[in-house]
Amino acid sequence: MHSLTEVVSAFLFSSICVLRHTIMRIVIVLAVLTAVTGSPSVTIRPEADSTDVSAHPNSVPRTVKGSKIFGEQEVIFEEEDLEEVMETGELNPDHYPAQRAAKVVQHYLNSRCGSPYKLFMLNRVHSGNAEDVANSGRKYQLEISVQEMIGNTTEKCLAEVLFPRGKQQGSPHVQASYEKLLKINTTAQEEALYQQYKMKHSLLSAQNLPDSYGHIEPDMKPLWHLGAVASSFVMLSESTEDTLYNMAQVANVTQLATENDQLKFDYHVLLHDMVSQDIIPWKLLVSWSPPEGVKVLQMTKLPQCHDCEKPPITN
Repeated sequence: MHSLTEVVSAFLFSSICVLRHTIMRIVIVLAVLTAVTGSPSVTIRPEADSTDVSAHPNSVPRTVKGSKIFGEQEVIFEEEDLEEVMETGELNPDHYPAQRAAKVVQHYLNSRCGSPYKLFMLNRVHSGNAEDVANSGRKYQLEISVQEMIGNTTEKCLAEVLFPRGKQQGSPHVQASYEKLLKINTTAQEEALYQQYKMKHSLLSAQNLPDSYGHIEPDMKPLWHLGAVASSFVMLSESTEDTLYNMAQVANVTQLATENDQLKFDYHVLLHDMVSQDIIPWKLLVSWSPPEGVKVLQMTKLPQCHDCEKPPITN
């Protein structure tokens, strides 16, 4: 019979042999894996809802993965790269290309039909289509709803906007059907306001319409409306496919003495480009009477104030 010492020694020797054999097998497997794949590594994919802040504002995803609210607009995110939206063919009514072109129509209508008692705003874009026009630019065909803000009347309108390019580059060309808007009758209110301004012993003046709280005194609202209509002349002239203008504020307005039937006003307005977020000051010489309508006699772009506080956006 073997002694206890011999049994233990034999057991330990057998265990050591098994362990050495196992270690050798592991080393061989690791060596083979390293030769085939190189050093082990871990690949971390970006989260599906991460965004590239430098992406084009008109971009849309190739493959939808989910959505969340970014500011006031729903922004859709996905795992693949963003693809810039096609600028020709049918347009998404809620995207920038259609909205920018439709905003130009708003300024066009104000410059044609606006007054202290008629102020037109874009209500909705129903449909839009864009196409390249050889040697001319890009043409947008739109169906929109336009709201007259003071009387709260909304009408549908068909419009065509051409943004010139190349040597023809300049103000957009607009054609629009607005016969229904012409039927909005504000003659009585305009005549009463005209007589009030004409017979005043002291010339009118005002500033900061609206104020920092967004408030405008009721008797100053016609002056603000007139400033908004006059600003549309500038915004129509300055608009491109890369801008989206609103009038932010009448910084100040002064009625000027005149010897004819046209009332004259010196306006200093602040325009807001929603794309660049720039606040741009303009000086306007404006005339108005009910028979002749609103005319902008002079418009001068003033030096931009980069440190100025942005006024409340009103339209």
